[in-house]
Amino acid sequence: MKLDYYQVNAFTNRPFAGNPAGVCILDRWLPERQLQAIAAENNLSETAFIVLRSPDFELRWFTPKTEIDLCGHATLASAFVLFNERKIAGQVVRFQSCRSGVLTVARRGELLELDFPARPPEPSHAPDGLVIALGAQPIETMRARDYLCVYEDEAAVRALQPDFAKLLTLDLHGVIVTAPGTDCDFVSRFFAPSVGVPEDPVTGSAHCTLIPYWSRRLDKTTLFARQVSRRGGELFCSNAGERVCIGGHAVLFCRGEIFVPDPV
Repeated sequence: MKLDYYQVNAFTNRPFAGNPAGVCILDRWLPERQLQAIAAENNLSETAFIVLRSPDFELRWFTPKTEIDLCGHATLASAFVLFNERKIAGQVVRFQSCRSGVLTVARRGELLELDFPARPPEPSHAPDGLVIALGAQPIETMRARDYLCVYEDEAAVRALQPDFAKLLTLDLHGVIVTAPGTDCDFVSRFFAPSVGVPEDPVTGSAHCTLIPYWSRRLDKTTLFARQVSRRGGELFCSNAGERVCIGGHAVLFCRGEIFVPDPV
């Protein structure tokens, strides 16, 4: 069986930057074990699988290790493929996701804008071992789906060298680290070894938590953010209360076919 496959770098306008996502187009859903095997073989932080239904598209995301509830960069990459490779009409694509409901992506010139649920963080004590695993004490710790650790400045976030083996011992999905930016409103990094992604290059879903936090702290509804991983990425953000908008560019890296056994 042959499947159409694309690899797209999300939240960047240049090659070899941003977050690479696999996008696999399906006529119907394959068994979950086969989806997981494809994602593991791709070995990207996420592979998105799209079933072409009308009027909405069905969407799921897998890391090399597990299916996840929400993924920003692979959703952005999926919309990029539908708009630019599949040439769908209109300026908005709607996805029915299994775990996060309806998600839309709007085309605004060269920019693609995600409409995602907000996940405001609440104050939280850092669990035993988190500070040791990160290697530096944050000035504030909060939690939504992920822990949010706030640092004094961008240099502190860039300097972190987490112990991923220690992070694996903690009961959490992921850890967001963040600080004010030098040439943007805020910077971040994201670590999720528990789902097979030690450091994610650019994480749209983390901004469901970052945007409410920084919007409140800076008293702004429109923000510009950078994720300061090795590859790096840019995110154009706005706070709409129960929803957040996360905009970014995308660049096609490759298109081709995947050859997999027919499902039994």
